[in-house]
Amino acid sequence: MTDQDLPFELWPNSLATQADLDLDIFRRVYLPSALHPDIIEQNQRTPEQQLASMRFTTLDATPTNLGILVVGQEPHRFVYGAYVQFLRLDGTELTDPIKDQKEITGPLPELLHQLDEILTVHISVALNITARSVEIRQPEYPIVALQQLVRNSILHRTYEGTHAPVRLTWFNDRIEIHNPGGPFGQVIPQNFGQAGLTDYRNLHLAEAMKNLGYVQRFGVGIHLARHELAKNGNPPPEFAIGDTYLMVTVRRRP
Repeated sequence: MTDQDLPFELWPNSLATQADLDLDIFRRVYLPSALHPDIIEQNQRTPEQQLASMRFTTLDATPTNLGILVVGQEPHRFVYGAYVQFLRLDGTELTDPIKDQKEITGPLPELLHQLDEILTVHISVALNITARSVEIRQPEYPIVALQQLVRNSILHRTYEGTHAPVRLTWFNDRIEIHNPGGPFGQVIPQNFGQAGLTDYRNLHLAEAMKNLGYVQRFGVGIHLARHELAKNGNPPPEFAIGDTYLMVTVRRRP
């Protein structure tokens, strides 16, 4: 089997060396989330052996694309497009004034943590003190729904053959999440979003996200997002599906 027969995640990236991996995050964050402490202590493996066992490097210590995405110091230097472009606009059109913009990158644990912080900061919460005797706080978007949809975009996008990032564009009336790569495998436009039905373009990245606690149950992310949106009073998410892209639109609660 040649490298090209492997999934893109496991290809060795000849542009990187082990020095481009963040060994502190690997030891402090990822390894304890993936293995029980007793196993780590008993194995007594060297860092090089531990990285290879997680498929973050090859046996000759060359970082894989998976290693770069999960614990790479600057993933977008080696896997082009491995970042999220966040844009907050003051209006409903792309030509409206920019309120905030960021390029969110870094090893997977930091990337996902930054995304959670940005979502939390930008969600407005309305206060209703007339409906009942106690005040009711209701966000314009439910945080769990946005987390599920954004994490799905990181997990299911294609990283191969494109320099495009995930784009998260926040308008006054809606949020658009655009990621490179259409449906994969048994997931097709006709059954997209069906609860329990899933397939993995990035199977090993999915495992890493599960180890880090960002995926609890596979195949329920969209179903959970729909449920949380309905519970909060938002319209259901809208999906635009192409051969090379997928966009989800989440509309603000009326």
